[in-house]
Amino acid sequence: MKSIWNGAIGFGLVNIPVKMYSAVQDSKLDLDMLDKSDFSNIKFKRVNEKTGKEVKWENIVKGYLMEDKYVVLDDDDYAAASPEKTKVFSIEHFVKEAEIDSVYFEVPYFLEPQKNAENAYNLLLKSLIKTKMAGIGTFVMRDKEIFGMIRPYDDNVLIVNRLRFSKQIREYGDLKIPAKKTPKPGEMKMAVSLIEQTSETFDPAAFTDTYSEDLLKIIKKKAKGKKVRKVADSKEESGKVVDLMAQLKASLEGSKKTKKVS
Repeated sequence: MKSIWNGAIGFGLVNIPVKMYSAVQDSKLDLDMLDKSDFSNIKFKRVNEKTGKEVKWENIVKGYLMEDKYVVLDDDDYAAASPEKTKVFSIEHFVKEAEIDSVYFEVPYFLEPQKNAENAYNLLLKSLIKTKMAGIGTFVMRDKEIFGMIRPYDDNVLIVNRLRFSKQIREYGDLKIPAKKTPKPGEMKMAVSLIEQTSETFDPAAFTDTYSEDLLKIIKKKAKGKKVRKVADSKEESGKVVDLMAQLKASLEGSKKTKKVS
């Protein structure tokens, strides 16, 4: 793995030099964009809008449009904006992980201690495990401020979960949410029974990206010249009043049969 950020974790007055690595990888198939007429590969170029000529990466700079004029920024400008945040993830306070709603979670990153930081790294890891807490703070990566949470993963490594800022979460007032109505007692009892009957300990390994696997089978069939059967479009019934009790009973019966088979 290649590190994407080198810096330090600020834990009170303790400084823990670390390297950061992406903790996830994409599982979808790598499909190329092609020209429909001859299946030639589509290439994207960075061109000057005035000359139409391609511009090399080393000749590209970033700028902010202010009053019809661009203010161009360089590396020194980014560093000067928040010099204390460019290299240090300072833990501002500790919270219970359960207090953070999942809507705020983004990308996870592994943290690895740098040379001579192993003891401090292990101290923070074990302390978070014992207290069942997580550290909250911000740092700058790739010219962008990151809001993150440091927590133990698998009781063996520190991980940073990138979080969304509250202003990034949209309001839902315009959605047509049903009025707060108390469900019928029988329906509620049946729904709770269905939840309890199908409850299991979370096992992420039980879920796999079967869509990519199935799509690869289609690709292999087409490569051999075989035809792929067209799937009929599913029609959604909208506005139809449903019998909740009948659906819940059928769901419970189906769940019982599934458990007997397994």
